[in-house]
Amino acid sequence: MAVAKSVRGNDTTSNAYNTGNVTGKLAEDLAARFLEKRGLTVLVRNFRCRGGEIDLVCRDGKALVFVEVRLRRNADYGGAGASITAAKQRRIILAAKHYLVLHAKTECDCRFDCVLLAENTENNIEWIRDAFAAD
Repeated sequence: MAVAKSVRGNDTTSNAYNTGNVTGKLAEDLAARFLEKRGLTVLVRNFRCRGGEIDLVCRDGKALVFVEVRLRRNADYGGAGASITAAKQRRIILAAKHYLVLHAKTECDCRFDCVLLAENTENNIEWIRDAFAAD
């Protein structure tokens, strides 16, 4: 996965997130709040279609942003970003194409971002803008 830009930030959260057992839903909630604090608007959570899913669909100015949220509890096989394989990217791109057609947004600017979290580091979020591109 090519990394264009990476933004790290600290995000303070309620005690519900301070358990070390951050689940996928809590990770998505945390990522959504993180992005909203940085000016993005969350439009849709967990958009699903046949063959793919997008964790968060956001708006950043005039651009639509399709966000993959990854939590990796164990770094033995690489961090959270390592789990976003080429196959996973293809499924996200497929879902984004479905979203654009469904919402008649075929002529808008789009990008694919990733928000990465690791166990016990819920206050340390990595946001990768333009993490990958649709060819």
